[in-house]
Amino acid sequence: MAHLRYSKWDGTQVGFDFDADDVFAELTDELLFHGDLNQALQRLLQRGFTDRNGERIEGLRDIMERLRQRRREMLDRHELGGPYEDIAERLRQILDQERAGIDQLAEEARQSGDERRAEITEEVATERRLALDLLPPDLAGQVQSLQEYEWTSSQAREAFDELMDQLRSQLMQSYFNQMSSAMSDMSPGSIQRMKDMFNELNQMLETRNAGGDTERMFQEFMDRYGDMFPGNPQSLDELLEQMAQQMAAMQQLLNSMSPEQREQLQQLAESLLDDMDLRWQVERLGGNLRQAFPRMGWDRQYDFSGQDPLGFAEAAAVMNQLGDMDRLEQMMSSASNPGALAEVDIERAGELLGPDAARSLEQLAKMARQLTEAGLMDQKEGRLELTPRGLRKIGQNALSDLFSRLIKDRMGRHVADRAGVGHERNFETKPYEWGDPFNLSIERTVRNAVGRAGAGTPVRLRPDDFEVERTEALTSTSTVMAVDLSLSMPMRGNFLAAKKVAMALHALISSQFPRDYLGLVGFGELARELKAEQLPEVSWDYTYGTNMQHALLLARRMLARQSGTKQVIMITDGEPTAHIMADGEPFFSYPPAPETIRITLDEVVRATREGIRINTFMLDATGYLRTFVEKITQLNRGRAFFTTPETLGDYVLVDFLEQKRSRRRPA
Repeated sequence: MAHLRYSKWDGTQVGFDFDADDVFAELTDELLFHGDLNQALQRLLQRGFTDRNGERIEGLRDIMERLRQRRREMLDRHELGGPYEDIAERLRQILDQERAGIDQLAEEARQSGDERRAEITEEVATERRLALDLLPPDLAGQVQSLQEYEWTSSQAREAFDELMDQLRSQLMQSYFNQMSSAMSDMSPGSIQRMKDMFNELNQMLETRNAGGDTERMFQEFMDRYGDMFPGNPQSLDELLEQMAQQMAAMQQLLNSMSPEQREQLQQLAESLLDDMDLRWQVERLGGNLRQAFPRMGWDRQYDFSGQDPLGFAEAAAVMNQLGDMDRLEQMMSSASNPGALAEVDIERAGELLGPDAARSLEQLAKMARQLTEAGLMDQKEGRLELTPRGLRKIGQNALSDLFSRLIKDRMGRHVADRAGVGHERNFETKPYEWGDPFNLSIERTVRNAVGRAGAGTPVRLRPDDFEVERTEALTSTSTVMAVDLSLSMPMRGNFLAAKKVAMALHALISSQFPRDYLGLVGFGELARELKAEQLPEVSWDYTYGTNMQHALLLARRMLARQSGTKQVIMITDGEPTAHIMADGEPFFSYPPAPETIRITLDEVVRATREGIRINTFMLDATGYLRTFVEKITQLNRGRAFFTTPETLGDYVLVDFLEQKRSRRRPA
């Protein structure tokens, strides 16, 4: 047996996982209002939502603003003079150490008592002091001169060599961060292996650019040099993209410097990379990568305006961060659907923006997959479309939203006051009486006999033991809902409420009253019959005109093919301003023309003769509309409701359910 353990709620538990139904609930209003699943998903991506745990899932708009703020903070905090100050300070310390060594050497010679030694040593000391005094003022010149300088102090020479190795390593790491483990060793053997690696990599890249097959070359390359790439790239493209990002970041660092700073760094790089072949291979690789990835942002520059100086290695790290931010922003800006976020490095996004933003991105990226796996939507020809299950779900969401606002004692579910003959079982029984249909309940009948006579076989039945099942007597209802799609509906904020009611009523009838018929008509300048599967994507007409006459004409034709009680539910916010002329063309006039009023009322009379009840729900009703609708109710004996977008669903659904109850045929 499974064992479950319960604990007191302390506020720290996570109540629910956000699933496809939650995503779809968030999409419902957007989809119904705009009528486009792809646009609805994109808008949800942009604005975000709140999940069932009450936690905010940030939209791309908020995340990008946070990203821009983070970038501004970095640029306002740092400045790019740091590498030179750090190197210059260390060089000053090394030169002070060398001068102290020169002074110590001269003093030891004087203390020896050997005049010749003292004289020669003083000449050497003077020559070396002069060489130090004549060092170029720029760092690159100092580095180049000191590389040829004959050191007096062994400690100063070791410190200088260590500094050069560190700078070479940092320089190479700034270009090729993915090779950081290899860059720490700048011994002659490692440098030669590095040159060989760069040469093969350039050959592969040039073969790739020429359209050649590089798969085998890449495998052999990784067999020889895979230890130099801790990122373990799985393809040549992946490896080259990583290296291109690093070299582009270094180029952006140069672009962001002043001309003097840029020249100093370039000269310093030439001094550090004194191996001509290595420098040529690096420059060759940079050119090849720039050609292969022209959109990597090679010409981008940043405006650093802070006071915090960046060291050489720190500057490279900051440029990498800024580059990652730019790529993340570009990816989010171009994301037209959740699937486009699948390539986002969630871990890196968390490092740049924090865990909340990373969680939001991860959740947003999962939305499309959740909806597809749940069978609510599918991708066809590059666009997302609702499946039949998704269509039903939209209606159920709309129905749930409207029912949640109804008073419980007004909700109906075909509850009959009396039971009678019919096809719907209500799972109740009663003792059999003369005249009842013999729908015998075997279970209750046998139990009555056993209870009367006791256990044992055979079980002998008496008429008093008989119980029969109760059934409901139902009449079918045929309904056509006519929804105003004229331009005034969205302009006055009525469109979403009307469309949601249509979806909810369709869901109610198809799920609770499957024998009932529901037809749909949308009307603006002209009217047209709508299929249920079209309803989520129906939008308003970008033309003027409220053609009630054409809507009632179509409704009559649709109901003529149906049986049972017939009704039209018409939702509108304006008086009739259009009708169909004899030649089939629409006529529009505002204010309404007398002819339009007359032809529309003629259609009402025809519907009345055919036994069709017209119930009209008016949104933002004007005095003229009230007068016109009251005329309809006088002719048709239907009902009129003056309502608002907030209460429209309550009126329509409660009225439909109450009408269903009033049409019961009691037993």
